[in-house]
Order: sequence, then structure tokens, then C-alpha cells
Amino acid sequence: MIKGKFAILAIESSCDETAAAVVLDGREVLSNVISSQIDIHKAYGGVVPEIASRHHLNNVNWVCQQALDEAAETLAAQGEDQGTVTMDDIDAIGVTYGPGLVGALLIGLATAKAYALATGKPLIGVHHIQGHICANFIEHKELEPPFMALVISGGHTNIVEVTDYNECQVLGGTRDDAAGEAYDKVARVLGLGYPGGPLIDRIAKEGNPEAVEFKRVFLEKDSFDFSFSGIKTGVLNYVNSEKQAGRGISVPDVAASFQQAVLDVIVAKTVTAALDMNKDKIVMAGGVAANSRLREMLQAECDKHGIKLYHPSPILCTDNAAMIGCAAYYNYKAGKVSDLTLDAIPSLPL
Repeated sequence: MIKGKFAILAIESSCDETAAAVVLDGREVLSNVISSQIDIHKAYGGVVPEIASRHHLNNVNWVCQQALDEAAETLAAQGEDQGTVTMDDIDAIGVTYGPGLVGALLIGLATAKAYALATGKPLIGVHHIQGHICANFIEHKELEPPFMALVISGGHTNIVEVTDYNECQVLGGTRDDAAGEAYDKVARVLGLGYPGGPLIDRIAKEGNPEAVEFKRVFLEKDSFDFSFSGIKTGVLNYVNSEKQAGRGISVPDVAASFQQAVLDVIVAKTVTAALDMNKDKIVMAGGVAANSRLREMLQAECDKHGIKLYHPSPILCTDNAAMIGCAAYYNYKAGKVSDLTLDAIPSLPL
């Protein structure tokens, strides 16, 4: 133990970030090291799974050691200098085992299992989406379930009713493209580059969100599911038709109009779900939760209905290991400990 608290070394490698963290009692982060591959994958316009796996293999041991070293530095800064933090000070190892890219997951999982086997410490498998939701517990110490969660990232768009730390129900999800995936594809059409989410968020501030009318897809009445493939196709058709007609397009206007159409649906469905399920709290989770326009719109709608909105800082929105350490702690408290047969499940359901 460290400071008399339960210390977890957490590892996250579900996509293109190799991350490790040391977390105490689920909510106190001593270190949160992230080795990003964004610059590597930019040349390809998206994550190349085999390349991602290769870089995880190169980085994972260094990242874990860096997490231990930075934890020692944090303790020293707090006046609790114990020299070094080693695996002897760690009480359990938490690791993402799905969903994600199977090759990437296997690197982090193999590393965590090796640590568990060598040290005899418990191994705790963590669902990646549970980790994203738990990022809010780190940022907001007072937050406790129940609440409604909006999980929105490159691979996921879900509305999740969270009834306890380890209990939830998915009320709606995407039927085709996730929101972040749609952002990436539209950014490519507009020639903005990768990753598309932050780029569209930035340039949309210069545009008119009412300049181009893109269809809002709400699906069936009372459905909390999402569909973004239609609006992605709508942007492509608009750009092509304008070019064929010899007219130029305003990239900021198209970006702003696309974003507004997507977020109108997301905000409306999320708040409706909270009201229908009598939840007075909504938490945001996932990479797209860092989107400034989404935060602004959802905050305004929550204020209308007396709902408290929570969201993590941007570093905890993207993939990181601190969130995995938090989720691992609550799994451990609930008796959810894995054995060495734990395997990667790339399409792990929530």
C-alpha cells in the first residue's frame, strides 16, 4: 500500500495510446502517463491496427516504469517522499481487456498478466467504456451513482443509465458510425486532416451552423439509438454537388452545420433519457466529450431542466490509464478479480 491506501497500477492499450497510471483508492491519481501515436497515424488518415500494436510493444514497459517513477515524484512533492515506488508498493494490476483493437489490447493484457504472475498481485480486467465513465469520479470527488452517462468517442456513442459503480444499462447506441468516426470522415472530406474531432470543433467556431441544412436523424419515436452515416453522406453529397456546379464551399460553414446537426440529436436524446429515467445528473465520457460546442449545448439544456452536468478535463476524456485504475478499484471492491486466463475481447459488450 501507499499512504495506507489501495494502490493500483493500471494499463490501457485499446487503440493508439499506450498508457499507465498509479491510482490510490480509485480517485487519487499519482501518475498518468500517456504515449500517443497520433503523429504516426496522421499520415494514414486513421489508426492502422498493426502499426499501433507494434508501437504498444515498443512503449509499454517504458510507460509502466515511468508511471511508477512519476508516482514517487508526486509523493515527494506532497511531502511523503518514500524514495521510489516499485511493484512491491502496488496492491493490484488493472488492465483494459475490451473493447478495442485486438492486437493493441493483447499487448497491454500480456504485460498486466506478466506483472500479476511475477508479483502474485491480483489482476483486474476493466471494460474500456466503464473506464471512460469512471474518469468523472477522478475529476469530481463528490460524484456518486446513479446518473445518466453519455459515452461519445471515435468508436462509441451510447446513452447509459448507471445505477451503481458496477451496474449499468445501455439505453441506446449507434447503429452505424459512432459520432467520433463521423467527425473523422467528414474532416477527411473537408481536407482538414486527422484526428477530425478537434479540427472540426476548432474551425466550426469560425462558421455559421445554419449555413447548410443537414438532416437530423432521430430514428423511431422514443428511441435512444443514433445513426450518423446519413449526415456523413449528406456532407459528401453537398461538397460534391457544389464542386460539380463550379461553386466553392466555406469549410467553416460546412463544419459548423455538420456539427450542429449531430449535436442537436445527441443533446436532445441524452437529456430526454435523463428526464425519462428520473436522473438529475448527466456525466460525459469519451474523447468527443472534450468537444467545446457539445459541452456548451448540453450545459444549456441541463440548466433548463435542473440537471447537474459533469465532464472530465480533456486529458481524462481521451484514452488514459487513470480512468482504468479508477474502474479497477470499484471492480475489486465488488469482488470482480480476473485470473490469468483473461483474454482480449475486441467487441466486448457493455
